[in-house]
Amino acid sequence: MNFEFQYIVDAIPALLQGAKLTWYITIVGIVGGLVLGTVAGILRLAGTKEIGGESFGVFRFFGWAGQKLAASYVELIRGTPIIVQAMFIYFALPMLIEVVTGIRGVRFDALTAAIITIIINAGAYIAEIVRGAVQSVNKGLVEAGISMGITRLQLLGSIVGPIAFKRAIPPLGNQFIISLKDTSLFIVIGVGELTRQGQEIMASNFRALEIWLAVAVCYLIMTTALALFMKYLERRIQII
Repeated sequence: MNFEFQYIVDAIPALLQGAKLTWYITIVGIVGGLVLGTVAGILRLAGTKEIGGESFGVFRFFGWAGQKLAASYVELIRGTPIIVQAMFIYFALPMLIEVVTGIRGVRFDALTAAIITIIINAGAYIAEIVRGAVQSVNKGLVEAGISMGITRLQLLGSIVGPIAFKRAIPPLGNQFIISLKDTSLFIVIGVGELTRQGQEIMASNFRALEIWLAVAVCYLIMTTALALFMKYLERRIQII
């Protein structure tokens, strides 16, 4: 069987549709993961010197509970494969909701399940990135801020946050690329992203070499574009 470039040309429209959906899942998932991961990462440091030391009274209990909850979430997600998480959310979570609440008929479509999976999965890894970035901030800066009598929110927003964000950019870029590639696993729940489109085209013309080569090149282009954007962001924001 000879290599025929025309099959790649014919597949481009469908592959572009799949790539468009892949970008959509990735971007929405990353934004949601950033929010969830930032909250979980800060909660993991609740009551530590990195964010102002121990709280008192009822806030101490909430800090302890938040820390344990965030740690459990991170360990659970990092300890299970993303493909299992996707299938649980798509197939099993509606059943769990029915068992716990008695509400029937709850159902997530494949696209929604994919986005939720990326948010939850990326959030766990981003939480560790945030935690590490915050811990890397010079303790003298934190102590100086506390001695000035500023609040914890001011400490995070004005001193710790900006420095930690700059230092987190490189590992965040790596996580974003991983999340983009992880979208290919959603083929198991029927999401019509790039890999699914490639599978359907190959099933119709049986040209595995041309189609999967085209799919691989598409992923390479997307991950390269994302990597270049993160490098540009690194250059624009000087890392302290």
